[in-house]
Amino acid sequence: MAKVAKTAGSHKSPFERIKRKNDAGMEFWSSRDFSEILGYGDYRNFEGVIEKAKMACFNSGHRIEDHFVDVTELIEIGKGGQRPVKTVLLSRYACYLVIQNADPKKEIVAHGQTYFAIQTRRQELADERIEEERRILLRKEIRHHNVQLADAAKNAGVTEPIDYAIFQNHGYMGLYGGLKQEDIHRRKGLKKSQKILDHMGSTELAANLFRATQAEEKLRRDKVKGKEAANITHRKVGAKVRQTIRELGGTMPEELPVAESIKKIETKQRKQLGKAKASARKKGE
Repeated sequence: MAKVAKTAGSHKSPFERIKRKNDAGMEFWSSRDFSEILGYGDYRNFEGVIEKAKMACFNSGHRIEDHFVDVTELIEIGKGGQRPVKTVLLSRYACYLVIQNADPKKEIVAHGQTYFAIQTRRQELADERIEEERRILLRKEIRHHNVQLADAAKNAGVTEPIDYAIFQNHGYMGLYGGLKQEDIHRRKGLKKSQKILDHMGSTELAANLFRATQAEEKLRRDKVKGKEAANITHRKVGAKVRQTIRELGGTMPEELPVAESIKKIETKQRKQLGKAKASARKKGE
């Protein structure tokens, strides 16, 4: 297990004081510390609370092992000795579930429910902002690399717009298990005016970016010639990316959820930037 250290105790919340971080900077809480803060004199009584929280985690569609990690820790005993004890390392979300299943008669539990509800929501908002930035960056990269892919396809003999549409479909068919662009569009429940790439999350965009960059490189490297050969190359590259996703245990791209339009996010960011500039001008007056 990675070496951990408790954070500084200057925060007002007792839950913040017992928060730990591993070597990678990821925060977590020890179930032993947590039980003490909540006033469970006998840790065995707290184990039942953890089991209820694990079940709530499972029922909410999250992987238990992503939020509850069973480890063995050494605790101090008399005369400088140590003994091993079973402990559960808890994510912030796990703490939120634990506090929801703890004894509601305890005043500290009510405080904890408020604290973790607020902190969990803050983390969700932060994660949403990070996801938005990733999507915008990846979408720009795909626009750029699709231009390069089109050029590589043209050099291979894909010159007419209808031929390029067929060429692109072969890439999608490889990555999406035989689905063409219109099939993906229909499966995702998108309107005719909506572009597939504008409604992909960062994971799906990254898979398509990898498909595009690798297809372009292979067309140039292998000096592929002819429309049919180019189509086959693009489909094989897409299929290879799909195979990699499967081997890594990832979700197939056609199963990933539809995301909010990137155009809406870009519009929102432009408005926020405009407000920030206006505010800065007023302060400078």
